[in-house]
Amino acid sequence: MFAQNLIDYGRKPNVIRDLSAYAGARKAEIGPENVFDFSIGSPNVPPPPEVHAAMLDLLQHADPVAIHSYTPAPGLMSLRQTIAASINRRFGQHVEPSGIYVTAGASGAIAMALKGLTQAGDEVIVFTPHYMEYLIYTEAYGAKPVIVKTLPDTFQIDLPAFEAALTEKTRVVILNSPNNPSGVIYTRETIRGLTDAMQAAEAKFGHPIFLLSDEPYRELAYDGVEVPYLMDFYDDTLVCYSYSKTLSIPGERMGYLAVCRRCAAYEDVVDVCSGAARALGHICTSNLYQRVIERCVDVVADVDYYKRNRDVLVKGLEDLGFTCVHPDGAFYLFMKSPWPDSMEFCNKAKEFELMLVPGHDFGVPEYLRVSYCVDHDTILRSLPAFAKLAAACGVSKA
Repeated sequence: MFAQNLIDYGRKPNVIRDLSAYAGARKAEIGPENVFDFSIGSPNVPPPPEVHAAMLDLLQHADPVAIHSYTPAPGLMSLRQTIAASINRRFGQHVEPSGIYVTAGASGAIAMALKGLTQAGDEVIVFTPHYMEYLIYTEAYGAKPVIVKTLPDTFQIDLPAFEAALTEKTRVVILNSPNNPSGVIYTRETIRGLTDAMQAAEAKFGHPIFLLSDEPYRELAYDGVEVPYLMDFYDDTLVCYSYSKTLSIPGERMGYLAVCRRCAAYEDVVDVCSGAARALGHICTSNLYQRVIERCVDVVADVDYYKRNRDVLVKGLEDLGFTCVHPDGAFYLFMKSPWPDSMEFCNKAKEFELMLVPGHDFGVPEYLRVSYCVDHDTILRSLPAFAKLAAACGVSKA
């Protein structure tokens, strides 16, 4: 009577949302200062002042009808022109406004692109650790996710494993850098190896293989580490970008899909993604916030705040004997579970009011994610709780 896969998606637990809800209940019971919620990746620094200034100016001085009216489905042309100009200026590209589609965050862009670029039976390559929704987006449209494990400890791409996964059915490869949940940034050498393999596969199989670059954390990189721009390496690239973390406005759901101008069958790719948006019932994002983004397209929130949190948390955990992947970007710490099953370890952590996300849904069950986009005092106050957890689990500094 109903599509069973959609029923399954509706009933499948979302461990992050469930853990966040549990944390909220515990805060109500014992006080928020006694709960250390590292579950959800929601920015906790305020938006840059330019965001509020732009909104207030628009509300006070712009035509009130114009700023609340419908917009074209792909977004306001003035915003698309501004985004394209920003990409071209920052990364030396030649992206055209016609290749920009304003979306409800990066997730909206990914869902739209996968719907447009894949057909039943196509394969989509996803690397571990991965954002959990990639699999749902892929399977929902009849394609098959192909999981490729990354190198242990560094989580850089295992190029021989990737090359072995490329087949005639490969249609899309998804890359997320800086990575959620590991915080790893893929190096230029890694990306060059990946795109060389994709170009060879395109030549071998005689059809385009598209690279989806999922970039909600692009601006959150630390210590001068470069986040390579994938259009520099590969023509058949589509960038899925979000302003949620860049501008600390996750609830506004603002992002875009950008198609490389050198992409094979460029016009068809643009049109198929536009058609996919229409088929999915895409509703263009807020007119008012599109105008805000147009004024703030190159503004970035306070990244140094997250770096400070990262530095204190990494040192504190490593001093206790925990093993962590050093995150160069995003605001997540990927920690190796002292127990084989991170789910059991994370359940144990709850006894100390530590809310940590097991790695199962990221495809790496032996690791867990700690979101450090929290107030700095939470980081400091959590360390004694982590010390108690370490003692209870037999973890000690070597």
